[in-house]
Amino acid sequence: MTRVKRGNVARKRRNKILKLAKGFRGSHSKLFRTANQQVMKALRNAYRDRRKRKRDFRSLWITRINAAARHHGISYSQLIGNLKKADIQLNRKMLAQLAVIDPDSFAKVIAASLPKAH
Repeated sequence: MTRVKRGNVARKRRNKILKLAKGFRGSHSKLFRTANQQVMKALRNAYRDRRKRKRDFRSLWITRINAAARHHGISYSQLIGNLKKADIQLNRKMLAQLAVIDPDSFAKVIAASLPKAH
């Protein structure tokens, strides 16, 4: 079998990895072997944390809604239960935005969700 020289392909592959490792500290951005390990680790973390970000934001919104709801004398779970019964379809992101940016509107949402006394 004839010998295959991989000069061009190998260099392109290494440069691609080193380009991804730009900004890493020390040899992690200079030496191919360590850079390759760090790039693989970084990509793995990025993949995992793209999913984690969604969980983190949801818990942040819930915390903000709970704090604002308790300010009005109602717990988070009671508020969400009342919103479902009153068929008010506001997601947690929007509720949290209202609680932070426009507390008056949030108070109106809470008032609209409370069960009517007959």
